[in-house]
Amino acid sequence: MTPILQVKDLRTRFKVRKRFVYAVNGVSFSVNPGETLGIVGESGCGKSVTMMSILQLLPPSAEIEGGEILFHGQNMLGMKTDQLRKIRGSKISMIFQDPMTSLNPVVNIGTQLSEPLIYHRKYSKSDALDYSADLLDMVGVTDSHDRLKDFPYQLSGGMRQRVMIAMALACQPELIIADEPTTALDVTIQAQIVDLIKQLKKEIGMVMVWITHDLGLIAGLADRILVMYAGYIVEEASVDEIYEDPRHPYTLALIKAVPSIKRDDSQRLYTIGGSPPDLAIRPDFCPFLPRCSYAQDICRKQNPALSTVPDSKHSNHRIACWIDIRNENSK
Repeated sequence: MTPILQVKDLRTRFKVRKRFVYAVNGVSFSVNPGETLGIVGESGCGKSVTMMSILQLLPPSAEIEGGEILFHGQNMLGMKTDQLRKIRGSKISMIFQDPMTSLNPVVNIGTQLSEPLIYHRKYSKSDALDYSADLLDMVGVTDSHDRLKDFPYQLSGGMRQRVMIAMALACQPELIIADEPTTALDVTIQAQIVDLIKQLKKEIGMVMVWITHDLGLIAGLADRILVMYAGYIVEEASVDEIYEDPRHPYTLALIKAVPSIKRDDSQRLYTIGGSPPDLAIRPDFCPFLPRCSYAQDICRKQNPALSTVPDSKHSNHRIACWIDIRNENSK
């Protein structure tokens, strides 16, 4: 199977005053036809920056140091701005985290929805507006023709997010990147958005990358999961294997932190002690070391590379860890 997207050794940093912040550190992964790839980790671990690097929507302070981003074999890092514009919104779309700040507050919904159709698909204005109304119907927005005249502030949070999804679907892209699209929503609306995404994926065969810090949410969405920490991928496996056989201490800690109705009420919720590391320093040791209860001497001497788990049932299970936590737990 030929991947739609391949990211190889991607490194992105930010210039902050007189120093650099190393947000993405040699990340490599692929996205295959028909799958949903989940990327999980705490805030600040490099998930969103990785995706923004792919579309090159980074602020002026950011710099892509190196690597390759291959979309159907073409390196997007070597493309000019005009070439990238033909891909953004047309072949790769993004659903941003906060629709209130992503939508233009002084432009009505119809204009914002129809713009990519006019630019990429050469629709007339009237045809683009008609199709925009159809898109709103598809994502469950009622009175769609009337809503085209509304401005973002006139819509609820859930409806704004549905508009963002409609915008992402407008040009029928091959790949959709969803950057924590349910974070700002209450639990009921969050469930509706997730159900909508599942339905659309089934109906139109979307290929997705879903970014989240919620392992409970991604369990019912993804086929494969990448776990990121401090700008590194620390574990990669199928969604079933991540939950059944987590091998990295950070992945195990994230799973333990997911609330469960089976939890004893007398016990406190599990938390991961400490804080993520200072990304202004590229460590020559495991970045999870200060927070890891399994740490050994070798963890202090060298940062482990991402490598295949030798005794895994699946060949695509990879971790960046020196320790076999299954053996440690059995002691």
